[in-house]
Amino acid sequence: MPIADDVKLGQGVKIYHPGLVNLYGCEIGDGCNIGAFVEIRKTVTIGRNVKIQAFAFLPEGVTLEDGVFIGPHVCFTNDKYPRSVNPDGSLMTADDWELVPTLVKKAPALVPTPRSSAA
Repeated sequence: MPIADDVKLGQGVKIYHPGLVNLYGCEIGDGCNIGAFVEIRKTVTIGRNVKIQAFAFLPEGVTLEDGVFIGPHVCFTNDKYPRSVNPDGSLMTADDWELVPTLVKKAPALVPTPRSSAA
């Protein structure tokens, strides 16, 4: 899992396990902390002092403002109606969907919702 050459890292960014992240084409602001097994894709913009914990996924079109906390296993999507195939059964390509931008405003915390296994 690489940190690509086109990643823009701000001052004081901490990536605790650089060999265990996948970052490319993104911009990460000053003072951010990035945990292990995080994927941040192209066009993602991350503000200053953001904390992203392990196993988070940020696809194209995501913007996080300053001070945002992304808890472990948080997964964003950039498609309102994600599908694998078109109505005719053919496999969808990048041309078959419209990127929906996601903006997370300053300083909220996003964490996954626990699910009960009780019947």
